[in-house]
Amino acid sequence: MKILKFWLPPILWGLVIFSFSSFKVGTATEIYWKDFIIKKTAHVIEYGILATLLYRAMVNSDIEKKKAIWLSILIAFLYGLTDEFHQSFTPGREPHLRDVIIDTIGAGVFVFGLVGNISKMPKKIKEVANRFDLK
Repeated sequence: MKILKFWLPPILWGLVIFSFSSFKVGTATEIYWKDFIIKKTAHVIEYGILATLLYRAMVNSDIEKKKAIWLSILIAFLYGLTDEFHQSFTPGREPHLRDVIIDTIGAGVFVFGLVGNISKMPKKIKEVANRFDLK
């Protein structure tokens, strides 16, 4: 049951990301930079959540915290690569190495910024982190 509790969320989130990549992208608005910022922010958030869920699964599977941090970022990076490859088969989409870099930045920011600093955060945030089993 522990495996399901901790490993099912990152698997399901990976499927959500995969489904987003399956949609044809609409045309950009006249203000291209707004579309760019929104889409790239979505990449940061999507992969930040993925890496955080992976980290959570790993530390609750008795993987050392430091190792879990690096592995969660590495797996998010590799998933980003496969996601861009998948987009090469989706009409109206094309792969971009830039997106993989942005995905990896998102994973790193979330895992290092949030998870890596839980001990330094205010008590309320620590309580929330404990409720979600983020050690």
